[in-house]
Amino acid sequence: MPRFVVLTHDHPTWHWDFMLESHGVLRTWRLDHDPSLVTPILATPLPDHRLIYLEYEGPVSGQRGQVQRWDEGQYEILSEDEGSITVTLKGTRLQGRASLELGTDGVTWFRFTLEQ
Repeated sequence: MPRFVVLTHDHPTWHWDFMLESHGVLRTWRLDHDPSLVTPILATPLPDHRLIYLEYEGPVSGQRGQVQRWDEGQYEILSEDEGSITVTLKGTRLQGRASLELGTDGVTWFRFTLEQ
């Protein structure tokens, strides 16, 4: 099963990096708030990251702050199309369904739903 990681990142402002292992890279989104909130969170797509971030904590090159692991685990894709991806997360903190969806306004939102 592929892995995911959520890192806290303090540069340029405090945020969370949500990363899904996929085809030798980490698909990455910047989340502006705690991903365990059960409300929509602004999610900004970022360039793919290297797999090293599945295990790495510490300074980021180019004086781009520090990252620290907030959660990690495995995930399963439930559905994916051009405008959204829905996964089941089996992490230490996040246990449930998460979706990244492109809204009608062109903005991507992260939604997390706790497992019942």
